Amino acid sequence: MVIKNINLETVCGITSVLPDNKLPEIAFAGKSNVGKSSLINALMNRKSYARISATPGKTQTINFYNINEQLYLVDLPGYGYAKVSEKEKKEWGTLVERYLHSSRKLRAVFLLIDIRHAPSANDRMMYEWIVSQGYTPIIIATKLDKIKRSQKEKQLKAVRQGLCLPAETIMIPFSSVTKQGREEIWELVETEYLEGDEAKTSHEDKF
Repeated sequence: MVIKNINLETVCGITSVLPDNKLPEIAFAGKSNVGKSSLINALMNRKSYARISATPGKTQTINFYNINEQLYLVDLPGYGYAKVSEKEKKEWGTLVERYLHSSRKLRAVFLLIDIRHAPSANDRMMYEWIVSQGYTPIIIATKLDKIKRSQKEKQLKAVRQGLCLPAETIMIPFSSVTKQGREEIWELVETEYLEGDEAKTSHEDKF
């Protein structure tokens, strides 16, 4: 996709009213420090449009980036940071659950997993949670540049086994340094979630 216009259109906190958007939404979830902001910046072809916080777990909002007046990239707050209080974790969970359950334009959820490590308990919980909300997560294995090329298949297998992924689950290795995986992600989004109503999956039919 050629990125012509980007607008951080809506930022939603705990008490915010979620937007009733008219364009398709593609959401990104992942634990704190998994590289979610770096991925979104790479997709938008910008260096620092999505703010990369030095303090993991600090951002507790849902950010809606309008891309070319065609779709929204939705940045969900990071999870699993130990220093976040239980109250904050509960509020974050309520906010994200409200979004996943109520959005009529959410087409897909991408779940980011650090390729260097087996999925954590929080990763598994998030995966199962997304599935329980009616979505089949697409897995993005981040930080590909941090491992040797010879380790790639072994680590991808560990991610699949750690999340107990069905064989048909799409998993895309990604590096924010080399941008490997960027075009594959955009191709999937454009082909499956933007071209033709028959290819789109959302909660619209559930209401």
